[in-house]
Amino acid sequence: MNTPKIIAMVGMAGAGKTAASKMFENHGYTRIRFGDVTDDEVKKRGLPLNEANERAVREALRSELGMAAYAKLNLPRIDEALKTGPVVIDGMYSWEEYLFLKERYGDNLAVAAVWASPTTRTQRLSTRAVRPLTREETFSRDKSEIEKVSKAGPIAVADYMVVNSGSFEELRAQVENLIHELKC
Repeated sequence: MNTPKIIAMVGMAGAGKTAASKMFENHGYTRIRFGDVTDDEVKKRGLPLNEANERAVREALRSELGMAAYAKLNLPRIDEALKTGPVVIDGMYSWEEYLFLKERYGDNLAVAAVWASPTTRTQRLSTRAVRPLTREETFSRDKSEIEKVSKAGPIAVADYMVVNSGSFEELRAQVENLIHELKC
């Protein structure tokens, strides 16, 4: 595989996609968080940022623009960032987003899945400072993202796997190894 110019982080909520993406950012990658589109739209509608409003906006955007909506909406940001160096996508979700981006970027796109068990993710999500989720909300989000967003596809075809079941230092070591592997 050629050295990809774009690495897309995929995984379920609470797996550690953002933490891993920020590590790539610290190595010179421009980080593009797909969820910024949701946050901006929720704010534009004058709604509070919470799981129910975020889900409603995600579903509305995908209903209006198709399941590749987030890839399409972030395309200008990706293309602009590529002018200055490599890109890490924080949170590519759907199979259709994957297909859309793969069609456009080919071998310049690689996917890294960040995985953690449902129990670990539930614990992390219940204690996070921004948008914490209860166990029920976590399960509901997982169910919705697997059934309605086709989130499992990009995880299944990932080029790389990071298992985030231990400490932050263990995650950092795995991601640093991946960054090194990608630069070779």
